[in-house]
Formats: sequence, structure tokens, C-alpha cells
Amino acid sequence: MVDRPNKPAALASTPGLPPQPQVDITHAGSRVSAVLPTGESVEVLLFGATVISWKDRAGNEKLWLSSAAKLDGSKAVRGGIPLVFPVFGTAPDHAATSKLPQHGFARNSKWEFLGKSSSESSPSTGPSGASVKLDFGLSSATLDEKSKSLWPFTFSAIYSVTLTPDGLSTGIVITNDGKESFECQLLLHTYLRINDITKVEVTGLEDSEYIDKVDGAKTKSQSGAVTITGETDRVYTPAKGPASPVVVTEGGSEAFSLLRDNLKEVVVWNPWTEKAAGMGDFEPKDGFKNMICIEAGSVRGWTALEPGDVFNGAQTISY
Repeated sequence: MVDRPNKPAALASTPGLPPQPQVDITHAGSRVSAVLPTGESVEVLLFGATVISWKDRAGNEKLWLSSAAKLDGSKAVRGGIPLVFPVFGTAPDHAATSKLPQHGFARNSKWEFLGKSSSESSPSTGPSGASVKLDFGLSSATLDEKSKSLWPFTFSAIYSVTLTPDGLSTGIVITNDGKESFECQLLLHTYLRINDITKVEVTGLEDSEYIDKVDGAKTKSQSGAVTITGETDRVYTPAKGPASPVVVTEGGSEAFSLLRDNLKEVVVWNPWTEKAAGMGDFEPKDGFKNMICIEAGSVRGWTALEPGDVFNGAQTISY
């Protein structure tokens, strides 16, 4: 081959434009990943549309993922951001969802990657102006036969994961496409990675009513910041509403701030020693020291969707 000293270089991008977000489908089509020009990244498993990784520009992981989590589609993922729909926990007294597995079928279903959209950086904003949105779809038409038989309603859901240089947003739009109404619950079961649970405080829940699921589902009121000193499983209805942030601090410094859109409740969960030891897919067993679940949802009571009705809910996590 003749080497031409003045041959043109390959054009990796449009001349004059800064680098743009990169989106790849990997692991034999089972995962979608995105990386911003500034270095932030996110990875989503199509099984459950589960966000399994979110890293800042320095490569620091922001989500906790069990080292024993199943990522092969054999069971729901332990860690990341599992998507809970149409039931939170189990509901033996709610006829329509009484037969569903814990936390419903969304986290155990294969979602479709619908595509990406990006807010591209420009010469004026530079790479810090770039963001990318990944959309995933699930509907009654794509559900497996077992899930259809247990929950025979006609619906569609679009789940969007948006990565920006400042944080991560996850939001879902659920539409009743059928001719009969149904009731549902929704939760974004986010596992946040921290360094030392004993140094963590959660603020923004002061004076809020909560259900203490570790203490016989008693209704209590939060006084001061939330600290974790044992197994914790609480469903808060924040007194200040969704637009007021719930903030996780560690050692006095802000680690995460969570804003909600149309999701009235916040679940705070940490399994602590005994509960972690009893979960086969929770590894390492002392991993509870490095995680806290702050879960935005609509789970106290039920959201009723009449034919044609739409429900949407979202969260934005920054650091």
C-alpha cells in the first residue's frame, strides 16, 4: 500500500463540533450504555430496564450493585435501579395484583430499547452542554404469557433514562390502552452507593409521616434527620412535597440530592446485618455498610387509570 504523507485523516465527527455522547448496545444485545464527552456514563440492562451502573466523570460508581446480582435475566437484579410496577411488595388483599410476584413484573420483564435522543454539545457550550436520553418500552403485547395471565390488563410503558453532566433522571409514562380501568403502584428502587452507612444522614424528611415496616407497619413521625443504626424499611410521605429535595449527606458533606416529579412517597431501606445475611444474592454480606436505598414512588394506596389515562412519575438524582 502506498503511504500518502498528505492523506486526509478519518472524520470521527463533524468538523467544528465538540465530541458528542456515545451510545452502544453490548453483551449480545442485552445492555445499552451511554458515555458523555465529559466522561459520565450509564449502563442499562434490558432485563427489567434496570440501570446497573452510573458513574461520574472521574469513573466513580454512584449506584450499589451486589457482586452476586444476576445479570443474565434469570431473576431481578439486586442493586442499581430496579423498576417496581404494578405492585409494591405483595398485595394479597388487592384482587387484581394478588397473584403477582413481589414488586410486580416490570423488573422481571425484557424491555425493548426504543432509541436515544441527545442534547448535543456545541462550540459555544462545549462538551459540558451534552446530555443523552435512552428510552425503553414494555407493553401488554410484549409481556410473557405468565405475566399476562396474572395481570390481564392492556397497557404500555415508556421508561426514560437521562444522563447529564450533573446527574441522572429516570422517568416512566404508563398508559391504560385497554377498555377497562386498572390500579397500580410504582417505585424506582434506587440503591445509592456510599462509603460508610454510620456517617450517613438523610434530610428533607423532617416532620414527615412514615410507615415503619420493621415495627409492625406502625405510623410514626420523623423527628430530625434520618440515620441508619439497624434494619430500616420506611415508607415516608414527605411533608414538603416532591419538589423539595431529599438529601443524603455523608460525614457532613452532600453525597446525593433527590427531586421527585409526581411521586408522593419516598422509601428508605437498608437491610442491615441479619436481613443481608438471609438474601442469597446480596454480596458482600457487609455490603449494607456501603449502600442506602432512597426510593421515589407512588405506593401508599393505588393509582387508578381509566381507559386512556396516563400516569407519569420521575426522579432526578444529582451529586
